Amino acid sequence: MSDTASLSEPVIQVRDLHQSYGWFHPKPVLKGIDLTVPRGIVMGLVGTNGEGKSTFIKCLLGLLRASSGQMRVFGEDPWNLSAAAKARIGYVPQEPLLLPWLTVSQSMFYTAAFYPTWDHAYAEELASQWGLPRNERVGSLSLGQKQKVSIVQALGHRPELLVLDEPVASLDPLARRKFLESLVKAAEDGAHTVLFSTHITSDLERVASHLAILKGGRILFCDELDVLKERVKRLRISAGQDLPASFAVGGALRTEVRGRNALVAVSAVNEGLLDDLRTRFDVEISVEDLNLEEIFVEMHDA
Repeated sequence: MSDTASLSEPVIQVRDLHQSYGWFHPKPVLKGIDLTVPRGIVMGLVGTNGEGKSTFIKCLLGLLRASSGQMRVFGEDPWNLSAAAKARIGYVPQEPLLLPWLTVSQSMFYTAAFYPTWDHAYAEELASQWGLPRNERVGSLSLGQKQKVSIVQALGHRPELLVLDEPVASLDPLARRKFLESLVKAAEDGAHTVLFSTHITSDLERVASHLAILKGGRILFCDELDVLKERVKRLRISAGQDLPASFAVGGALRTEVRGRNALVAVSAVNEGLLDDLRTRFDVEISVEDLNLEEIFVEMHDA
């Protein structure tokens, strides 16, 4: 394959991915995931607890064998990922996986030995920014400090694909901000790709260019974040008299009617929809923007 073809193909391709747990009475967790992640983007992955985000990531990295479906990372099957492909990936799990008897410096050097592209100066810069005590044993560190070590080890070889599974849950606000700044810098050249799973939607609004919403074991939405925020809106509707019991809005995610007033969250607002409501019900409509957390709640509860 030519270099041009390699650069143009998606970093991640997933088709009809299924994963279940249990032998006698399998419990389905992933129920037909379809996802494509192009090179050079920051893809946020959101979903409530138990929706399968961590399971999906483990399948993607070859840490868990999928029940069925097709997956490709750098064009390879994750379950049989080559050493060269693995060297292009950085991973931060929910729980730091570190050797407790090593010091922070030893842990970094140990990790560096696996990556021919390890950037010692960059790793030291990150460790200094986060105030990591180089001579302390990893086992004696706080959970937040361990998470910082895990992040440095994932970023130190400047991976082409960085996979993050709730990476900031144990970080204080200042450390989270520094991490997000590092993330933006790592992805700004267009050659590096990030898959970022988190429940902190405000973090995704700062760094993500694209978003995938996982619900019920399937991808509910996958597109540019700006597309989602442009589509999903809240309508405040006021009429001259009580709205009828049959009042309904096409594409509504949630509708609250109280006499002559209604509050409606819609999945795709457009002028045609607004004109139709004004004509049929003789109402005044105010269109309100929603932040990502509000959008997620509306879409998930629909």
